[in-house]
Amino acid sequence: MTVIVILLVVWAILAVVGFAIQGLLWLAIIGIILLIGTVVFGFVRRNVGKKKRQA
Repeated sequence: MTVIVILLVVWAILAVVGFAIQGLLWLAIIGIILLIGTVVFGFVRRNVGKKKRQA
């Protein structure tokens, strides 16, 4: 879980830096895509863990 939180923070920082520096807009886009991907991965992993514990 801590790895996912660390990745979320890193991706958010990359997105902010990308928006702050106009020439690095591509960095902001990549940061947002990775942020969304990490959130989805975290929710899927969390839900699979809950289902395994219930079974």
